[in-house]
Parts: sequence; C-alpha cells; structure tokens
Amino acid sequence: MALIKSISGIRGTIGGIADQGLTPIDIVKFTSGFATFIKQKQNKDNLTFIIGRDARISGEMVNHLVVGTLLGMGVNVIDTGLSTTPTVEMAVTMSNADGGIILTASHNPKQWNALKLLNEKGEFISAKDGEEVLRLGENPSEIAFSKVDKLGTYSQDSTFIKKHIDEILKLPLVDVDAIKNAKFRVGVDAVNSTGGIAIPELLNALGVETIPLHCTPNGIFPHNPEPLPEHLKDIIETVVKEKAHVGFVVDPDVDRLAMVCEDGTCFGEEYTLVAIADYVLQHKKGNTVSNLSSTRALRDITEKHGGQYFASAVGEVNVVEMMKTHNAVIGGEGNGGVIYPELHYGRDALVGIALFLSLLAKSKKTCSQLRIGYPNYFISKNKIELEPNMDVDAILEAIKEKYKNEKINDIDGVKIDFADEWVHLRKSNTEQIIRIYSESQAETTAEHLAMKIMKDISDVMSNVAETSL
Repeated sequence: MALIKSISGIRGTIGGIADQGLTPIDIVKFTSGFATFIKQKQNKDNLTFIIGRDARISGEMVNHLVVGTLLGMGVNVIDTGLSTTPTVEMAVTMSNADGGIILTASHNPKQWNALKLLNEKGEFISAKDGEEVLRLGENPSEIAFSKVDKLGTYSQDSTFIKKHIDEILKLPLVDVDAIKNAKFRVGVDAVNSTGGIAIPELLNALGVETIPLHCTPNGIFPHNPEPLPEHLKDIIETVVKEKAHVGFVVDPDVDRLAMVCEDGTCFGEEYTLVAIADYVLQHKKGNTVSNLSSTRALRDITEKHGGQYFASAVGEVNVVEMMKTHNAVIGGEGNGGVIYPELHYGRDALVGIALFLSLLAKSKKTCSQLRIGYPNYFISKNKIELEPNMDVDAILEAIKEKYKNEKINDIDGVKIDFADEWVHLRKSNTEQIIRIYSESQAETTAEHLAMKIMKDISDVMSNVAETSL
C-alpha cells in the first residue's frame, strides 16, 4: 500500500490501513483539511467547490466521501461528474468558485486514486499551501464541521465539458475551417476514461472523423494508462490499419497528450509541446517555459522564433509560476502536458489537440513530416538506488562540485548543461533514489552520459562509505 502527500496532491492506493493507503479516513481528513484551509484563506464560511473525477473504478466511492465531507464542512458542491482535469480547472473560474477537487490519480494504474487540489483560480495550490493543508488534515482539533442548519448544498452540472470545448473553439489560433476542410480521420485511445467522452465531442465540433479505441468510460484500463510508446501498440495498429492522419492518446484525466503519426511511428511525448509551441510562436511572438527535465528542442524552437526559453523546477505549479513571471505565451512539461495561458493555466490535452490539428491542417504536411522538421534529441531516464542512511543532498553537492565549470542549474536538484547535451539529477520525495535524466542528439550518447553520471554517483557513495568507517 502507498500514500504520497506531495505538490501534486494526496495520492495513494485504495484500501488498507489509514495513513498507509488512500483509505476513507485519509480522504475525509484531507478533504476537511483543504476546506478548512480555503475558509481561512478566503476568510469566509460560505464556500463553493467544483468537483470532478476520471472514470477509474474507485471514483464513485471517493466522490461520495469527498462530497459528504464538504457538505459537512458547510461547502456548497457543484459536481461535474465524469470530467477531465482541465475541464474542472476551467469550471472553477467559470463558476466563480472558491476552489476545486479533482478525483484522479492521473497516469497511475487502477488501484490508485488521488485528490488534486485547486485554488480559486482553478490552478493547483502551491507547495507552501499544500503543507498547510497536510498539517490541518493531521490535526482534527483545528477542523470545525458545520451545524445542521449550516450544511452545504449539492448540485450536479454536466455541461462543463461542452463549455470547455466552446472556449477552445473561440481561440483565434484554433482554425476550425482549416481543420474541417482537411477532412481528417483521427484515432483516439482514451484508456476507457473520460477522454472517451471529451475528445470525440471536441473532434466532432471540429468536423473530424473519429476512430474510437478504448473510449468507454468504465475505468477498465486496457493497458498501462501512462501514454508512453511501449503502451501504445493498439493505437499504432489502429492508425495504420484505418489509414488515419494521426492518433491521439491521453491519460485518464486528459491533461497529457501523446501522438502517433500516420505511418505508425510515435511523435514522441516530449515533442507534443514542441510542435504546438512552434505553431503558437509562428503567430504570436513571446517566451516559453518547460521544466528542467524536458527536451532542449523547445529552447531551440523558441530561439528560432525570436523568443526566450526558461526552465522551471519540475511540477506543473512551478511551470505555471514561471510562465506568469516571464509572460510566456506557451509552456508545459515534456510529458505531453501543454499549458496555453490564453485558455487557462493548466495542462490541457483538449486544447493541445485543437492546436495541433490546426498546425497539421495549415502546414499541408503529414504528421511524420512535421516531426522530422524538429530538432532531434533523445532522453534517457534512469535512477540509482541509495542506502537508507545516505545523504542525498551531499551526493548532489559533490556532483555539482565535480562539474562546477559547466553550466549548472540547482533550483530543483542539479542540472548540468553541456554544449550538446544535458543531465538532470533529482532526489525522489518518496523513495531513497536519485532520478537521472539525460538528453543528447543520439540515443547511445544520452545513455552513455547517464552511465557516466551514475558512475560518478557510485564513486561518491563509495567515498562516503569509506570515510564513515
């Protein structure tokens, strides 16, 4: 069993013992902690929250617990039902709500669920605010439930997906006419979650013929729900067999987007943001942001269009904060997360699809031809396990010292930028490991760089072990 309390919310496996998994007790205490935090922050008792969930099996159970707890806290609940993460984010601002909770464990397997916490802007709460929510959840004496005459109200509103799509269609860079005239046929793998509701509706509004695959929102994931190449066999076969122009793959809550080209090749999750940024920057000059572990190709594309690229710490809230600081016109993460601030500050696969189809239609190229036109990089992802008593920070400092003559960024672990490649070392918040991401212009050199840094880490660990004897 597992329970992870982090910047991404409260995430855990369903069942087991309280504080060791995501049990009903944990759901109630952290929901009430969040409601208490928002009451204190807003300095008012009459709150409205938006709730929505993906289609995973435990969703209905978790929903009942969250809704009941919020009503008990005196919070008025608008339940969007089966929805997407970006839809719930937009629903918060559309409703002038005080916050929101999305019930989804994103790309995690079916045994997981989570509470993703939103502020009044429809954005994830900050790390600092998250710490206070966790503290309140662990201190029930500071949480006051409402008396019978002050209980919250409950209503349902299933119209927000349509409202979300309507706002996408209004965007100047979403060229509906060009997309309709292209007469696209598009495969969709929604892993039997809420993308199976939202994406066909979007594509229908864009005049696109949809070839649905795993689009029944029953929560029975047909494969690992993380949209990585090794999990995309079904959609690859479907795109080729049906002669589709492109295939779209999303995770269960529809904030990550991966694509398959007409020839069955994977566009590359890292390149979802690169392609869409290229399109946006062709029409609107400005800056871009991604996290430190994302491909250098976004920097290349940004500078090509006369903008400036900035790298943030890993985590959507960090990307958003830096996007606002540098007035970025597009940003996101290399995991297929596109953030287009003209719509809202959140990763959104639906707006990503609409912008990519606009690019594809206006370029007069195939999907594979588009991909060939971008700088080619390869990322190698590795990790090294540490002894329980190892000082991870000391190890990272030693690596930083070893490569002090290179360009170093230490806002989130240690990133070392070499002339033609980079490596990013981050300690895990939940495991005694160091994650090692490296990127180069060839797969072999990316892996070679990772192995070199892993050997450096092993040498540091050996030196530490010898000095402690």
